Amino acid sequence: MTDATTTTTSLNKFEKIKAEKDGLAVKAEIEKFASLGWEAIDESDRDYRLKWLGVFFRPVTPGKFMMRLRIPNGIVTHQQMRVLAEIVQRYGDDGSADITTRQNIQLRGIRIEDLPDIFQKFRTVGLTSVQSGMDNVRNITGDPVAGLDAEELFDTRELVQQIQDAITNKGEGNPEFTNLPRKFNIAITGGRDNSVHAEINDLAFIPAFREVSTQQGCQSRRFGFNVLVGGFFSSKRCEAAIPLNAWVPPEDVVALCRAVLEVFRDCGLRANRQKSRLMWLIDEWGLEKFRCEVENRFGKPLLSAAPKDEIDWEKRDHIGVYKQKQPGLNYVGLHVPVGRLTAEDMFEIARLAEVYGNGEIRLTVEQNVIIPNIPDSRLVLFLTEPLLEKFSISPKPLTRSLISCTGAQFCNFALIETKQRALATIQALETELEVTQKVRIHWTGCPNSCGQPQVADIGLMGTKVRKNGKTVEGVDIYMGGKVGKDARLGTCIQKGIPCEDLQPVLRDLLIQHFQAKPKQEALATH
Repeated sequence: MTDATTTTTSLNKFEKIKAEKDGLAVKAEIEKFASLGWEAIDESDRDYRLKWLGVFFRPVTPGKFMMRLRIPNGIVTHQQMRVLAEIVQRYGDDGSADITTRQNIQLRGIRIEDLPDIFQKFRTVGLTSVQSGMDNVRNITGDPVAGLDAEELFDTRELVQQIQDAITNKGEGNPEFTNLPRKFNIAITGGRDNSVHAEINDLAFIPAFREVSTQQGCQSRRFGFNVLVGGFFSSKRCEAAIPLNAWVPPEDVVALCRAVLEVFRDCGLRANRQKSRLMWLIDEWGLEKFRCEVENRFGKPLLSAAPKDEIDWEKRDHIGVYKQKQPGLNYVGLHVPVGRLTAEDMFEIARLAEVYGNGEIRLTVEQNVIIPNIPDSRLVLFLTEPLLEKFSISPKPLTRSLISCTGAQFCNFALIETKQRALATIQALETELEVTQKVRIHWTGCPNSCGQPQVADIGLMGTKVRKNGKTVEGVDIYMGGKVGKDARLGTCIQKGIPCEDLQPVLRDLLIQHFQAKPKQEALATH
């Protein structure tokens, strides 16, 4: 352990802020902040510690904060969605919400004076935003169709909730895990298609069967999870998670999460923020030493990994109409363009879930919405609802798989505007080209990679480039990312394309690599 024992005088800016005052301490000061107004709040509290409560100061929209929820496994109720809609609605054109690539929701336009009322509303419907930013465990992802999918091997919902409860003290805040070296991502999947993108998480659990000995000395094939560690994206480095060579049954998952987090918390590197994610510790120690230390915290030896995992399907996006494992019920996946929701959209989603389903709503890492538990007898009527004209169940191939981060409209890290540009570019390409296969195009505004371009068929990372002697918005292009079985990260194939010159470049890539055809040429061959 090296950096973790650094003296207080040599701590970096962020470690000093945490050493001076725990992030959760501002929970008791919300009323004071609301009365002071955002400009009078201590800068360290306003810009940093409020993130422990999921409240983010945004320099590009001063006075209008972002609020990040915790939505474990991406599941919300219609009552919860309605409360979120009411919060967004009060801010008029300044208010909106985004579905994130971690099955989560972020609210925009929030005013500091409204925080006491907002937190009270959260409590009435069982929502929390605690520990959703800075050096905390982020939203825990699970299968979006957990409990619905007839082919699933394990229903992840309860385990994801147990992990969330352990880390956040059931949403109240848990000081045990509020001072990690950096942020930490956890995912757990019980399906066959890796719908959580396990390989890009610091800690991930993927389904696997293993031969275990019974008390009678017989061998039994038992379900559990192989464990992956160390996956992350940052501006300096991107790595896919690697096998820990460990297998755990479902009942040990929460304890193993705790053990890994304790090792990371107590031993992770802290001196250099760019080298503070879990993989850097694994690099310094070696995987075997890391595994041994995890075993010490876990309290017993870890079984070696199962020889193979059960990720043997190509990735599904869940858009469209699908039969559930429950006879006579269906789930319907709605495509939400780049994850952006208005208050009106959210009210309508809540209404559809209540009227046609059982009130439940699911979110996906593709930034879309699923409404489950729709009876056969109600399905035809559901499909006539006007909202489905905006949020299609059968979008065009390029639109269907489009992902975008927040971009420069709201994020001060972003180097380019992403969401509206992504939509406009795709619409132009679909007007020009005949595309018959899904192509996953991901936009991210900066190298922090919230839009995950490294897992896309075509990934676009925002940058600044020079053109005609001027600095303009541009992108670096990534290709070769794959999700589902045999997942892998893509690589940068071209740097510094001005955004205004991007469309023909994408057009050529789609024709060369994804069998797209110019529409006039396609018509001539029919």
